[in-house]
Amino acid sequence: MSDPDRLKQVDALLDGLDDVLPPPRVRAQLRLAANLTQQDVADAVGVKRLAVVRWELGKSNPRRPQRDAYIHLLKRLAERFPEAAEVDEGMPTPASESRGSG
Repeated sequence: MSDPDRLKQVDALLDGLDDVLPPPRVRAQLRLAANLTQQDVADAVGVKRLAVVRWELGKSNPRRPQRDAYIHLLKRLAERFPEAAEVDEGMPTPASESRGSG
């Protein structure tokens, strides 16, 4: 196998890592660090709030194209709030929340 082919294989492996979601607890920590509600995330990604609740509880995972948008959001939040991207076993994950009515 030539060196350029090996480099392509390495790039393919690394590209696959971009599609990995953080653990559910970290998803919630990142959102809370940015002072975003589950509804804020749902609106930005294009789903109902209940979907975000389920993602943060680890009961389900997003599907494309919402998955790509959600991963992008989480990555950007992790860049801004690196401390929130760490797994903190002592922090409770909110099952649900509300902001005002609706």
